[in-house]
Amino acid sequence: MNWSLLFSSSIGKKIVMALTGIFLVVFLVVHCYVNANIFFANAEENFNRAAHFMGSNLLVRITEIGLFAGFILHIVQGYKLELQNRGSRKSRYAVTAGNKTSKWYSRSMAILGTLILLFLIIHLAHFWVPSRFGGLEEVYYGDKKFHNLYLEMKNIFAEPWVVIVYILGCFSLSWHLLHGVQSAAQTLGWTNKNFFPMIKTIGIVFSILVPLIFALMPLAMYFGLQLDLENITLLF
Repeated sequence: MNWSLLFSSSIGKKIVMALTGIFLVVFLVVHCYVNANIFFANAEENFNRAAHFMGSNLLVRITEIGLFAGFILHIVQGYKLELQNRGSRKSRYAVTAGNKTSKWYSRSMAILGTLILLFLIIHLAHFWVPSRFGGLEEVYYGDKKFHNLYLEMKNIFAEPWVVIVYILGCFSLSWHLLHGVQSAAQTLGWTNKNFFPMIKTIGIVFSILVPLIFALMPLAMYFGLQLDLENITLLF
């Protein structure tokens, strides 16, 4: 196999986009699971312990490198594919078919992806940078010290404009996933009539549910909401 075609040809770019997209979807599930600790009983300790596990576990840290590489590759290939698609159009029409041939979000993946990238940069600056390079307050549970990321969330989401930016980021993510999941399935050949409708349904549910949970997090922190369910925790 000529591996250079995987990064230069149109189908190769789509395959890379699909594979890295699936990898990032798995990351979203894990990230959502960890952050969901804030909704339940003993939220501060549970969340800080979960965040500590993700930040100190060797396997997770190695995977983190792959995650950043996946993000960069997904973004670069996405922009290349968008430029290639635009360049292949010989002419532009004053009137387009619009939603008759494709949905607006499938035609706006580059814009949605750019908004998500900007949101990601803000998110990394708020949480990942201070947790990796210092600047966070610390708290003890027993005799063990943890970064107090829960307090950092409370402080950051005390600002209404930050909450709005995060909600808009989640909104963009939802539309991006709505097209991306189905597109990845088609690129990888998962179009069997017995399974594709199920994949499509799962993709729609995932595209709504996960971004919605993420959007509820800044709202919960801003308004001080918590599900006080003593027997439900997501503790590592």
